[in-house]
Amino acid sequence: MSLYRPFSFLISLLVCAGVAPAQQVTIRPDSAARRIDIRIDDAPFTSYIYPENLEKPVLYPIYTAAGSVITRGFPLDPRPGERVDHPHHVGLWFNFENVNGLDFWNNSYAIPAANKHRYGSIKHRRITGIKEGKRGSLGTESVWVDQSGKILLTERTTFFFTQHGSHRLIERRTTLIADTQVTFRDSKDGLIAIRMDRAFEDKDQKEGEFHDAQGKVTRIKALDNTGVNGIYRNSEGKEKESGVWGKPARWVSLSATKNKEQISVAIIDHPKNPGYPAYSHARGYGLFASNNLAVKAFNPAAEPVRIDLKPGEELKFRHLIVISSGGFLSKGELDKLAERFGK
Repeated sequence: MSLYRPFSFLISLLVCAGVAPAQQVTIRPDSAARRIDIRIDDAPFTSYIYPENLEKPVLYPIYTAAGSVITRGFPLDPRPGERVDHPHHVGLWFNFENVNGLDFWNNSYAIPAANKHRYGSIKHRRITGIKEGKRGSLGTESVWVDQSGKILLTERTTFFFTQHGSHRLIERRTTLIADTQVTFRDSKDGLIAIRMDRAFEDKDQKEGEFHDAQGKVTRIKALDNTGVNGIYRNSEGKEKESGVWGKPARWVSLSATKNKEQISVAIIDHPKNPGYPAYSHARGYGLFASNNLAVKAFNPAAEPVRIDLKPGEELKFRHLIVISSGGFLSKGELDKLAERFGK
C-alpha cells in the first residue's frame, strides 16, 4: 500500500470556488522588532524577519494549519535534539552561491571576518505593499550587496499567502534587477530553500562532509533518528535523497508524521522560470531546496549555466510552496497542482 493515500479534497479546494472558503489572512508589520507577522484566522502562519544578525530576510518559523512547526529552530531558537550544522540555513529563503563571484548562500555569523569579503548579503530595504483578506500579499524590496555595501541587485518580491481548510500555500514571485553588470554562474547552492524540522529528515542519513564554494567543510554527524521519518519524492517518481538530489523535477515533496500529524511540504517550479525544471538540492539532513541556476554542478557532462545581466536588466522567478496537513499528498495531486500553477 502506498504511503501517499489519495487526498483529492485539496485539489477540489483549489479548483472549485466556494467548496471551502479561504480563511482570512492578516499581515502585521513590527518595524521595531524587524519582522512582519502573517496569521490565518488569528493563528500563526509565518513571519517575514530581517534581524541584524541574519545575512538575508527569511520566512521563519513556518506552521501547518494544525500548529506544527515545519522549520528547524537552530540557530535562532534551538530545540533539543536538532542538528546544529549550516547556520546559514534558516526558515525559507532565496539566494545563490555565485553572483559576480560572491557567495550569498553560505554567509552567516560563522564566517571569519578575514573571509567576509568573499560573501554577499541581502538587506531588507522597505515594504512595498500589504493586502489582507482571503489571499494575503506582502511586497518587499531588498538589495544584494557586497561587504562594502555596493549594490549588485535590487530584489522586488511579492509573497502570496492562502489557506483552504488544512492546506496552506506560499507563492513567491521574485524579480532581480541588476544595478551593475551581474553574472550568475552555475553553482550547487541555490536557489529557494527551506531548512526542515528533524522529523522530515531521511532516517537513512549517514555521516558526511559537505563543501561550500570557498572550500569550507561542514561535517554532518549521525544522530539518534527516533521520530525521523521523512519521505523524499519528486515529479518523476523518484524517492529518498538518493533519488531526488541532483535531478531536475517540476516539484519535489517531503512528507513526515510529526505530533501524530501527517504533513506534506512541496516546492513547485514554474515553467517560465530560467532553468525549468529546477534541479533538486534536497539533502537527507533536512535541507530542502530547488535550484534553477545550476546544471553542471549536478551533471558534470552538461554545459554550465551562465546568466549575464546588464544594468537595468531583470531576472524573474515564481515558486509555490505547499504545506498540507492531515494527510500526505499524492503524486497525482501534486502533478495537478503543478499543472495549474504553470497556467
